[in-house]
Amino acid sequence: MQSPVLVTLPDRHAVEAALETHRRELTGYCYRMLGGSFDAEDAVQETLVRAWRAADRFEGRSSLRTWLYRIATNVCLDQLDGRQRRARPIDLGPASVAPTHPGPQLPEVTWLEPIPDARVLPDDADPAARAVARDTVRLAFVATLQHLPPRQRAVLILREVLRWRASEVAELLDTTVTSVNSALQRARATIAQHEVLDSDPHDPLDEQQRALLARYVDAFERYDLDALTALLHEDATQSMPPFALWLQGRDEVVAWMAGPGAECEGSRLLPTVANGSPAFGQYRPSGPNGEHEPWALQVLEIAEGRIVAQQSFLDVGRYFPLFGLPLELPS
Repeated sequence: MQSPVLVTLPDRHAVEAALETHRRELTGYCYRMLGGSFDAEDAVQETLVRAWRAADRFEGRSSLRTWLYRIATNVCLDQLDGRQRRARPIDLGPASVAPTHPGPQLPEVTWLEPIPDARVLPDDADPAARAVARDTVRLAFVATLQHLPPRQRAVLILREVLRWRASEVAELLDTTVTSVNSALQRARATIAQHEVLDSDPHDPLDEQQRALLARYVDAFERYDLDALTALLHEDATQSMPPFALWLQGRDEVVAWMAGPGAECEGSRLLPTVANGSPAFGQYRPSGPNGEHEPWALQVLEIAEGRIVAQQSFLDVGRYFPLFGLPLELPS
């Protein structure tokens, strides 16, 4: 916990600047709570607006940071009231056998959304804290959090991700330490029932990972299925929200790529980072004259030197601007 920072400044611009310094960590918290990147940003904006309006009534009995987390928690709990949890295709049903069509699209609110690292990960934290932050925004982990009731979710994030003391969480949630500890136990039990995929974090300094990603880009852009097969783990999964379809197993993934996925031949990839994992903006040559057009945000998960998951988010109108990816591929 940071030392208390009191809002005693009469200058509202200075108050706004003080609040703004907490935007990134609050976005990470709200994203873990809500599972939606745009929902998280809306929740943080609402939090900061409420705090700005009430700044002259802030009495400094707690730190500014604690006060903001209290507001953010209430905003998130309000948003989650009665709402269906966000999920990945893998959470909604069994894997398919590579079909000829991905099936119907489901509404945007169904899906767990990707988020840029720069929106949620601290850039000034010590390496250990940054590693925890990065590991706990992985799509697999955030998807597992969505199985928890909202207050349990808040307790788990505050206690085990942000490392708050039980007494601090109890004060924030207006409850007792006993209730916090009980909620944490129940949350841990639920998390244990849902296996979380182990994967390696994105590390641009890791030569092995850089080499693997370079091979992936080369193989995908050439659409060399033999080379791609060699990069996939035998239990690799592939999904494509907003379609509920997902595939499991190297053979099924490659069969899809050789069938309906063959329209991706000739694609180009631009690198980015999402949820602590390597990612790419994919552009297919599907324009009227073969121009490359945005098609998907690919998020890869890697373990043991192989790709264990490829998640392609097809709503490029939402995600490409969020990740700073151009809607027209530069020549």
